[in-house]
Amino acid sequence: MKDMLGEEYDSYLAALELPAYHGIRVNTNKISVEDFLKIAPFDLKPVPWCANGFYYDAKDQPAKHPYYYAGLYYIQEPSAMTPASVLPIKEGDRVLDICAAPGGKSTELAAKLHGTGLLVSNDISNSRAKALLKNLELFGIGNMLVLSEPSNTIADHFEGFFDKILIDAPCSGEGMFRKSSSMIKAWENNGVDLFVNLQRSILKEMVRALRPGGMIVYSTCTFSPQEDEQSVEYLLSLDPALSLADLPEVDGFDTGHPEWGTTNNPELRKTRRIWPHKVQGEGHYVALVKKADGEGQGVNWYRPERVKLPEEVRTFLADISCDFEEHRFELQKERLYYLPEHMPSVRGVRTLRNGLFLGEIKKNRFEPSQSLALYLTLDQYKQSISLPIQDDRVIRYLKGETIDLTEEAKAAGVKSGWVLLGVDGYPLGWGKLAQGTLKNKYLAGWRWMS
Repeated sequence: MKDMLGEEYDSYLAALELPAYHGIRVNTNKISVEDFLKIAPFDLKPVPWCANGFYYDAKDQPAKHPYYYAGLYYIQEPSAMTPASVLPIKEGDRVLDICAAPGGKSTELAAKLHGTGLLVSNDISNSRAKALLKNLELFGIGNMLVLSEPSNTIADHFEGFFDKILIDAPCSGEGMFRKSSSMIKAWENNGVDLFVNLQRSILKEMVRALRPGGMIVYSTCTFSPQEDEQSVEYLLSLDPALSLADLPEVDGFDTGHPEWGTTNNPELRKTRRIWPHKVQGEGHYVALVKKADGEGQGVNWYRPERVKLPEEVRTFLADISCDFEEHRFELQKERLYYLPEHMPSVRGVRTLRNGLFLGEIKKNRFEPSQSLALYLTLDQYKQSISLPIQDDRVIRYLKGETIDLTEEAKAAGVKSGWVLLGVDGYPLGWGKLAQGTLKNKYLAGWRWMS
């Protein structure tokens, strides 16, 4: 680091003694930044490089607020907001986040798709992929495919398929030393070489998965030239159709350094280095690579068989004002899903979630899912009630308690049966209303832990 930073080395060391910065990123899939700032309960300051990113004070504890349970924001380290923010997503794109858990970048990519196209979020670790799925569900995402496979399997199955790919690569983590002391121990144990080889194996496969005209963001949270500039050089060497694209100039961001590569390619200056002594954030590296236009290849599309929905499902769906298309429903045993509009075949791929899980048929009754609750808006379900944030019943509900809604049900004209409960106009989850009492159906694994 001293060799790399020269006169800036002492400033870098001093920065490591300062507290880490904390950030939240607004879920623009549910609420605009402008509207969120009107109701935000925290003291927020903008993150300069992310239009929907904000710094918060650690004492605010945003994970302990009902708005978090409503999926209105994601808690994310400010520098880590950069990769997803610079990938130019267009509606209808097919997007892959290859090393996606726990979901910070995937949730932003999904929000930028606005419910169109397809987001494929993958993590090789099945347990981490489950955490990824929860965060996507919390954000109200339906056009998703969540997988748990190594990169070579993804490339074999989706060759030439994706318009945009985000590779937030496993790395030695030097940029996170201030935020997490455990990263120091991991670096001492693993060094750099392990991650260089891993990164290059991922890059090699992801080039195969990219469509002509597509783009890749490559990012790390480390300073090592072998994992940054030199990995980008390796990526460019894989296909002559690849070239570096320009990234926004942000005050405090450094350019990449050709002298730290092996080819002295001046184009490496288009990449960006983020140093903790120059910005209010941790260390990061980001590159944007474009593939030239050309001939694509065909896709093996999945065409679900049209299912005959049971009467109990039709009765429930009649109270929802979404324009669900019948040919996109899929019934897997008792579980009902709504597939993305253009769905590739996933036969032979380990899949955690294919589209939106709507609910389960149990003994001639339909029980809606937590993911459906977060996917809907309150005005899309006929039987909905919203409580103000100050009402103690909000947290009692999130803890799994039964609550009384006699007055609210009467005022809203809500009858006995399923109710979608929300806070300040944003859904939280389901309950079953009988004689003014709401039997709690909030998902047990998501409950508020005091």
